[in-house]
Amino acid sequence: MSERTVALPWLEAFADGWRAREAQGRLPHAVLLTGQPGVGKRAAAIWLAKRRLAIGDQESVPTYPAAVPEHADLRWVQKPEDKQSIGIDQVRELIDALSLTSYGGGAKIAIIEPADIMTGEAANSLLKTLEEPPGDALLVLVADRLGRLPATIFSRCQRINVPAPPVSAGLAWLDRLRPGADWSAALEIAGNAPLAAIAALDTLEDTRAMERELRALAEGRASPVDVAARWAKMDPQVVFGWLGRQVQQCLYRLSDHARQAGTGAIPDSVLKRMDRRNLFCYLDTINRLRGQPGGSYNLQLALESVLIDWAGGLADYRSPFSPGGLLPVPAAR
Repeated sequence: MSERTVALPWLEAFADGWRAREAQGRLPHAVLLTGQPGVGKRAAAIWLAKRRLAIGDQESVPTYPAAVPEHADLRWVQKPEDKQSIGIDQVRELIDALSLTSYGGGAKIAIIEPADIMTGEAANSLLKTLEEPPGDALLVLVADRLGRLPATIFSRCQRINVPAPPVSAGLAWLDRLRPGADWSAALEIAGNAPLAAIAALDTLEDTRAMERELRALAEGRASPVDVAARWAKMDPQVVFGWLGRQVQQCLYRLSDHARQAGTGAIPDSVLKRMDRRNLFCYLDTINRLRGQPGGSYNLQLALESVLIDWAGGLADYRSPFSPGGLLPVPAAR
């Protein structure tokens, strides 16, 4: 893949909106960047940092690839390599750093990415700083999954959604990046997020094999345990993201406005045997598994559970998160 820097044109509205806030003197002190993974939220955060600190090339829109600039007044907080979350000690260290005088004598900026993996204690310790940031500080929170952020964080940030571009625009951008690649399939796997499609391109063979195996499970031609063992070797975000999109497609094909035959991984003869209400519950299970921190549960056991249910046509479906299920019910925030 070429490493030349290219603009992300679908973020033009985001950039124009920020420049308008600057011109009107209405810049927020805390921003929450939301949107699905792979739409360019990280690139947008880097663009904000460079603009706020007046460093590097001042592109008119965010670009890809985007490297985090080095600057004494920039703090970028991510999870440690040996951890599954951003902890309270990291946030306390950030708060202490923001309380110091700016090295450049001007603005300071802190970026937490992804903010939705902060522990509850870390999120709570950040609230006062979000409400009353010291000096001319800007805090940028990047979030992939809003359901994991406390409402108290929402109320203290100005939310800016970073949308995916239309499919045609995403395909055109990707084809300029690498002409002739099978971007249509990769973009579908990535849920129409162009930057996620770049990584998905390398997993096309795996996802096509998953499609064949999901169909075989529904038709009784494959073992859920054997399939789970193979899928457990893959990235759980890829597996559950893809599986969730297959179930969403099934739900669409069963809806009143989409009775025509579908072209997804599941044949209509199998799909008609599935209860639509159970499909909704099954999709909720997949989304909750996707939202679990890595290493917090047995991936192969969880896959065995959901694939055994799928092979059984979701008859009498029971979520593994239900009382007595395989996985604990997450505590209410």
